[in-house]
Formats: sequence, C-alpha cells, structure tokens
Amino acid sequence: MTSSTTTSWIVWSLRVTATVHLAGVLGQAALAGLFLTGDVDLLTWHRNNAGFTHSVLYLQLVAAILLWRPGRGPLWPALAGLGLVVAETVQVAAGQDRVIALHFPLGMAIFGMSAVFTAWTWRRVSTS
Repeated sequence: MTSSTTTSWIVWSLRVTATVHLAGVLGQAALAGLFLTGDVDLLTWHRNNAGFTHSVLYLQLVAAILLWRPGRGPLWPALAGLGLVVAETVQVAAGQDRVIALHFPLGMAIFGMSAVFTAWTWRRVSTS
C-alpha cells in the first residue's frame, strides 16, 4: 500500500493537469470562435495553444497512470486519458488538414470529455 502522502501528490497532480488541460480546451474554443469572426491572427494562437494543451494532456495521462499504479486507484482514468490523447491527436490532424466537418464536432466532444474527467478528479478522487 502506498502512503497517503504519495497518493495525495498523485491526486493533486491529476487534478491540476486535468484543470489546466480543460482550460486549454476552453481556450481553443474561444480562439476558434474569435478567428471565425475575422481575426485571422488568432489562428496562430489557436495552433500554439493546441500544442500546449496537447502537451498538458500527456502529463495528465502520466498522472492517471500513477493513480492506477502505484496509487492503487482505478484503471479507467488512465484509459480515458489515453482515449483523449487519441481524440486530440486526430483533432490536431483534422485541424491541420482543414477537415472542419470533423474538427468542430470532435472539439466539442473533447471539451465534454475533459469537463467530465476534470469534475471527477475534484469530486470523486480522495487524497487519503
């Protein structure tokens, strides 16, 4: 059994990375919307924020894996994190290829999944 200090650190790492990731995803939606209003410079910000947000997601995945092993928590957050990595990888490719019919709805799905995941880290994960 791991100590509560180790588990607490893992839980807080997961909470922080999930929250920062969710903020990045929300930023993506805002930047995309502002780009569509005609501010073409925001497309560069959208691209750069995508790289940052996707990088934070990898840290979130590591924290979810640590929650599972060695934290002895559930496996599903790690699998959900892996699913988000796959979805965001497709999302980045669709955006780069300008496949808007996939990029927009997948972005909304990623936002929903990220919101649910983040809420779970704050409401259901115990630090003890």
